[in-house]
Amino acid sequence: METRNYNVINEPGAAPIKLWTRGVPLEDEARQQLINIAKLPFIHGWLAVMPDVHLGKGATVGSVVPTIGAIVPAAVGVDIGCGMIAARTTLVASDLPDNLAPIRAAIERAVPHGRTLGARDKGAWSMAPKASLDGWSELVDDFALITDKYPKLARTNNLNHLGTLGTGNHFVEVCLDEDQRVWFMLHSGSRGVGNAIGNHFIELAKEDMRRWMINLPDKDLAYLPEGSEHYGDYVFAVDWAQRFARTNRAIMMQHVVDAVRKVITKPFEVQAEAVNCHHNYVNREHHLGKDVLVTRKGAVSARRGEWGIIPGSMGTRSYIVRGLGNEESFHSCSHGAGRVMSRTEARKQITLEQHREATKHVECRKDYSVIDESPAAYKPIEAVMEAQKDLVEIMHTLRQVVCVKG
Repeated sequence: METRNYNVINEPGAAPIKLWTRGVPLEDEARQQLINIAKLPFIHGWLAVMPDVHLGKGATVGSVVPTIGAIVPAAVGVDIGCGMIAARTTLVASDLPDNLAPIRAAIERAVPHGRTLGARDKGAWSMAPKASLDGWSELVDDFALITDKYPKLARTNNLNHLGTLGTGNHFVEVCLDEDQRVWFMLHSGSRGVGNAIGNHFIELAKEDMRRWMINLPDKDLAYLPEGSEHYGDYVFAVDWAQRFARTNRAIMMQHVVDAVRKVITKPFEVQAEAVNCHHNYVNREHHLGKDVLVTRKGAVSARRGEWGIIPGSMGTRSYIVRGLGNEESFHSCSHGAGRVMSRTEARKQITLEQHREATKHVECRKDYSVIDESPAAYKPIEAVMEAQKDLVEIMHTLRQVVCVKG
């Protein structure tokens, strides 16, 4: 008889919680947060919890939340459509220069990243390039429909963020796979406009809960019932932000390719083996005989045969995977390694020497500003992959040689 690869939490008054967390830590606070979500009355079947699970705002990062008749904006989060894109090239390791610093510098010039306050934000375009203008032309009409009804969302970073990386755990990497082939990979989402959309509808949901006097175990689990005033608008806006995020990644990938071509004179192509997947999003799907909304907060779709990306931290391995279509997880897998330290805790516990040692094989920043992204702040990616071996199969194993952090 096949042994299941997950544990179950059965709490009175709550939907079951299935956890793919064997061999990886689960914080007590995250466990309680999962129970709070499972007590919502519109959960379909159960919650599925991925091995990179950790405490989030309202909803737990690394959770898959299927719902019927309602949606929780905070379960989607404010980095709507955040995800990954990776592409294999025809280059191999021996084509790379001995000194990788010029490649890193070229990518940093080509892709706005980080943030500075004021009108000249280094993380935004002062003048959007053609690729961003072309991408925006496919998005602007639906954005007008959103801002006609919610005018404050027009006063956001939108076009000037299309094709930019962001901050925190967003990154661009040059990697080598098991056959020493060169890959480009990056992580980003819907940037300032997605953040504004997420926060705006989270607040509208909270106002509805107060108006209807609905008590929740956590006010950030405020929800929008289907048919209510803001439900349809939110679903439309989320879909738009997810399209923005996907376009954002595609534009950056082209700029990365162009930047590397200025450093490596040998002609190369980017092959069709590319993956562009969300891991903070909501999608309409069919599970357990019903049409449902599946919210993945820090989780990737892993339908049978579907390709995905599971990155490690900035000094460890990353994985290109193919889904096994496990219905118990609602066809999902983890989105990364998952934090074991908060950013504040990481800055206190990890020394600069430890960070430099952990990233000695990577051309990347070695300063205090990225200590909170150091490998020790994350769960061991190998343990995460072992815990979900019934969710995905590994197709390629990547190791970074260049990393640009937001």
